Amino acid sequence: MQRISVIGGGAWGTALAQMLAAAGRTSRLWAREGEVVAAINDGHVNSIYLPDVSLHPELIASGELAEVAEADLLLLVTPAQFLRPVTAELAPHVAAGVPAVICAKGIEKDSYALMSEVLAETMPDSPCAILSGPTFAIEVAKGLPTAVTLACADEDLGNRIVAAVGQPHFRPYWTDDVNGAQIGGAVKNVMAIACGIVEGRGLGDNARAALMTRGLAEMMRYGRMRGGRTETLMGLSGLGDLALTCNSDQSRNMSLGIELGEGRGMAEIMAERRSVAEGAHTVSAITDHVSPMDFEMPICLAVDGILNYMADVDATIQGLLDRPYRAETE
Repeated sequence: MQRISVIGGGAWGTALAQMLAAAGRTSRLWAREGEVVAAINDGHVNSIYLPDVSLHPELIASGELAEVAEADLLLLVTPAQFLRPVTAELAPHVAAGVPAVICAKGIEKDSYALMSEVLAETMPDSPCAILSGPTFAIEVAKGLPTAVTLACADEDLGNRIVAAVGQPHFRPYWTDDVNGAQIGGAVKNVMAIACGIVEGRGLGDNARAALMTRGLAEMMRYGRMRGGRTETLMGLSGLGDLALTCNSDQSRNMSLGIELGEGRGMAEIMAERRSVAEGAHTVSAITDHVSPMDFEMPICLAVDGILNYMADVDATIQGLLDRPYRAETE
């Protein structure tokens, strides 16, 4: 797995491609934006999404999927809601059997499909793995220590991918729990928005700690329903990612929540952003999925109300505080 192509030219895709190029892999990056491709090839910088990192001179970018599809391994780093159209376009150019590692975190809005389920439909001849965990792109690009989950049902293939992408400063830990690894990465984005609202409203560290803990309970409950294991959600792709994303305004999701908590409207916030926080899409998919069921996810429901139904922030918070007392294990 020497030739590794990264599909997606945002901050996270650029960071992964940079790490692989620095490790001596043949690293190629696909980006939809022509200005990103030109900036990487001509100036060795992604001036839009990762402007503070000088990129390895051997890292090559392209705007053509066919040019990067000839690879030993693919890393899929498009936003979750765009994984289906991008992989459908990519599929005819990929040789059968080339593994694809999904690095996007989310749940498809209309189908409620996990990203692995989307890939099984669009690229059925590509074995699937999931890369997820507590990662800020800028730190990975700079070579700072990071640990992640690499989920793959095939242990041998999983270990081969670990060997291909692992570095002393980037440590993947293998699991066969593909669904659990995806649920952690998706639900934590919703909880980060909620924690941002707590921060923006000035409700204190006690409230944020409580919200994170009860959010973890929701994550594990939904994860089990989707076929994931509790121990996976207590690991890097669940608790680890939750702890990072809910404690730093580097997170797009938490920073969105902070602005909402400070009283700004969603339309006003998004007018100033180039890309939407993944949690804003994921929360709709989760709440729509569980709404016909007798299945409680009160924090997700509260965030969905604020984001998508203009629910009053203070009234929503009070509604959570007024919920009946119950056993912690419920």
